[in-house]
Amino acid sequence: MSFTSLHWGAYQPQVVDGELQAMVPVAWDKDPSPIGDSVVGAITSPTRIRRPAVRRSFLTGEGRPERRGQEPFVEVSWAVALDLVAGELQRVRHEHGNQAIFGGSYGWGSAGRFHHAQSQLHRFLNTLGGYVFSTDSYSLGAGRVLMPHIVGNMDWLLARHTSWSNLAEHCELFVAFGGLPHKNAQTSPGGASDHLLNEALENLSNAGVQFVNVSPLRDDLAGPAHNEWLPVRPGSDTALMLALAWVLVTENRHDQAFIARCTVGFERFAQYLLGELDGQPKTPGWAAALTDIPAAQITELARRMASKRTMINIAYSLQRSVHGEQPFWMTVTLAALLGQIGLPGGGFGLGYGCMNNTGSGRKAFSGPRFSQGSNKVKDFIPVARVTDMLLNPGAPFDYNGQQRHYPDIRLVYWAGGNIFHHHQDLNRLLEAWQKPQTIVVHEQYWTAQAKYADIVLPATTSLERNDIGSAASDRFMIAMHKAIEPVGESRDDYSIFADLAQRLGVAEAFTEGRDAEDWLRTIYEESRGRAGEFDIELPDYDRFWRDGLFEVQRPVEDRVLLKDFREDPEAHPLTTPSGRIELFSERIAGFGYADCPGHPVWLAKPVPTHALHLLSNQPRTRLHSQYDHGAYSRASKIQGREPLTLNPLDARARGIRDGDVIKVFNARGAFLAGAILSDGIRPGVVQIATGAWFDPLVHGAPGSLEKHGNPNVITHDIGASSLSQGCSAQTASVEVVKWQGELPPVTAFEPPVFDTL
Repeated sequence: MSFTSLHWGAYQPQVVDGELQAMVPVAWDKDPSPIGDSVVGAITSPTRIRRPAVRRSFLTGEGRPERRGQEPFVEVSWAVALDLVAGELQRVRHEHGNQAIFGGSYGWGSAGRFHHAQSQLHRFLNTLGGYVFSTDSYSLGAGRVLMPHIVGNMDWLLARHTSWSNLAEHCELFVAFGGLPHKNAQTSPGGASDHLLNEALENLSNAGVQFVNVSPLRDDLAGPAHNEWLPVRPGSDTALMLALAWVLVTENRHDQAFIARCTVGFERFAQYLLGELDGQPKTPGWAAALTDIPAAQITELARRMASKRTMINIAYSLQRSVHGEQPFWMTVTLAALLGQIGLPGGGFGLGYGCMNNTGSGRKAFSGPRFSQGSNKVKDFIPVARVTDMLLNPGAPFDYNGQQRHYPDIRLVYWAGGNIFHHHQDLNRLLEAWQKPQTIVVHEQYWTAQAKYADIVLPATTSLERNDIGSAASDRFMIAMHKAIEPVGESRDDYSIFADLAQRLGVAEAFTEGRDAEDWLRTIYEESRGRAGEFDIELPDYDRFWRDGLFEVQRPVEDRVLLKDFREDPEAHPLTTPSGRIELFSERIAGFGYADCPGHPVWLAKPVPTHALHLLSNQPRTRLHSQYDHGAYSRASKIQGREPLTLNPLDARARGIRDGDVIKVFNARGAFLAGAILSDGIRPGVVQIATGAWFDPLVHGAPGSLEKHGNPNVITHDIGASSLSQGCSAQTASVEVVKWQGELPPVTAFEPPVFDTL
């Protein structure tokens, strides 16, 4: 029986005469993702890259980086393409050093653990002497930097979250800042073999758990019977949490014994909370003016949280904003005041509902790994600072207590991602994208990332190669048997890099004399030792490959986050400087950052320049921008444009009706979208999913109207703070008007023009 693992689920590919006919969800998955429906038609669509291609003026030796995205490509043989890539790598290394190469792989290219584009690229570049790398993630940049200072490593925490089954038995009140959106829980890194959220919410609801959805969007939490919606003003969650904390402290409802035993810094934080430092007590009345949640409702919620076993959860989206560290820090602080951290059914969560596996309660074993080797280059950037790096070589930047300098990048090598989806302020990125001398991309489809490259190498999809699907805390490891032959002349990343390594004299270091099938066996067998550390006994490789999957046993006991720490902080200290939860961090305070001081605070957001707050969140019809060209995603469009939701009051004031095409704009740019009217979004807020393929009216021209609905042409490209430099996409204001002119055609899914020499 043949299975494949994708980020949004496990499927059985149905193939007839070598052609993919269907992707059938596995029988055990009660809530399979329909994203799989997009794969069948998309995999052989005209959007597929079938042969290596080189931008015309680059191929002729003229270079002309300002022409990226504007001129035809020339299809070439693999030999010609690989010779060009090898030559450019050699030239840049010899003229500028390895610190002039940016290994820009970012994204979820494959659930497979061997054919993982990021690992393949980084291993290859490390055999050449290294590269400039990026750290953290667009999804969780501020949280990943903050959490080790105050509790612990983010991956460590996510793998140990209290299980859904424990919550169903013990939780009484679940307060969800940013909701628990089902669309986000379709996916997980390494695969989502068994979708959990809907069943988990049903079980909690049947057990009588009360939910509070603190979000501008009502549908961010749907399903439970007892479900209160607090339509908070975007970006004001920290103020709301501070007011809840003020009620707990002033009414003596906080757990002083837990605070004394398991935290440090309460006295410093309390001085701020009570207004002794700035003259402003963080009262419910103060917060009401910032959040639009009535003071009496805030007070009642605080008292209810103190009287019940309460789980406080925060969605990733809240830290993707200016001062994004603060809502995460306040989530931990508020839970510490309640004193329920480490107890069944209580405490805090950092992303229930954001990925499928969080709260699964399964063992955190992540399966096989392909070693990336060691990087001799020590220069790096926070991942969301790509444009700053390209525009400002040598300029200083702050990051996590360090002051560093941006490297001078001459060659960008990208595999497994689409920067024209992830990054903010795409018009500014277009300017920066003209700076490198060479851009090389491995891609499966003609995304903007490929169209704006110099050399494009066609890569296989997961269905066109053998691999192993495995994710931390997931139910199954899956033997991903090749289902179809590679489309066109596409090749897997390992094969591409092995040929490049041969040309550059590092073949032995990269391949170690193994082909892809040898490596699958090798990394699987190596993982059996690590599996033993989790009390998991993996079968031998041949049996695993024959059976097609392996189910990871559940732990004997339900998982409760920080249970051991709570029971004995001395025997089980945290990895923070104090070994305790840090409500005040001496280390962060010592960095001297005005935009991220030593305890959680309310810091005002930039003054909005337009009337509507734009929320750009994870789509339900695709993963990031993957398979936007597929049938499921395209069926959700309105007149070919990505849908944008706005409140009927805001629509009526602008003469907009359901189904209209609208123009969304601010000083950074403009895009077209299709209007959906709903009273499930608070007035003054508009929402659009990210991931519509970038489709400007004039390619290569910064400021051109984007006609498909990519919100990142108008989002802020500024760091969350000096601490993290994380993505701040959720801090953006816009105006919306009905589109009156002739509609330009959507060309995002068309391949580029090809030429011959």
